Amino acid sequence: MSRLYIIPTPIGNLEDITLRAIRLLKEVDLILAEDTRTTAKLLQHFSIETRMQSHHQHNEHRSLTPIIEQLKNGTQMALVSDAGTPGISDPGFLLCRACLENDIEVECLPGATALIPALVNSGFPCDRFFFEGFLPQKKGKQTRLKYLAESPYTVVLYESPFRLVKTLTQLIEHVGVERRVSVSRELSKKFEENVRGTLQEVVTYFQQKKVKGEIVIVLEGKGKA
Repeated sequence: MSRLYIIPTPIGNLEDITLRAIRLLKEVDLILAEDTRTTAKLLQHFSIETRMQSHHQHNEHRSLTPIIEQLKNGTQMALVSDAGTPGISDPGFLLCRACLENDIEVECLPGATALIPALVNSGFPCDRFFFEGFLPQKKGKQTRLKYLAESPYTVVLYESPFRLVKTLTQLIEHVGVERRVSVSRELSKKFEENVRGTLQEVVTYFQQKKVKGEIVIVLEGKGKA
């Protein structure tokens, strides 16, 4: 039976990949990769020689039908993104939906994602939380910030290092300087950093340094002690 495997890949440290993921990446006929150059480094590290095909947000609509046809004809495929779990702020949703609509089995492996370690090590309640992902860059951003400011649950955001200070400053406009926040940078990598404090303290910290790497912002929920 044809099957699409959705396989998480490390967000930094290459040891954060499961044995099952390595086995399946070797066994499938084709790997659909967000960026074949990035995935090639991972495959080389684990001596995986499976053929790759590019599948990203700029070509996923037009490549969907040919991929579904290949799957129907028995091709076993794995979908990977540059880092983390496909479909979480990365391509994957459209293909997963199309497979299910065509009675093609979809199996998602557990594995790396940036939001969970950032959430857990924030020290904020994580039994319930709201995952926003990336905010709109322009239109609609203030509306989303206003909405998130009222959330009683911990809020998790992804952000670019270039927009980090601006976004934190905009959060202050909606929730005040005393709301607590945790910013995780370069999770699982050599220079991992987790900065916790009030919004004002964290903004001041990042204003004084050049910010690099992948960013996760975890905001305390409204009214939480």
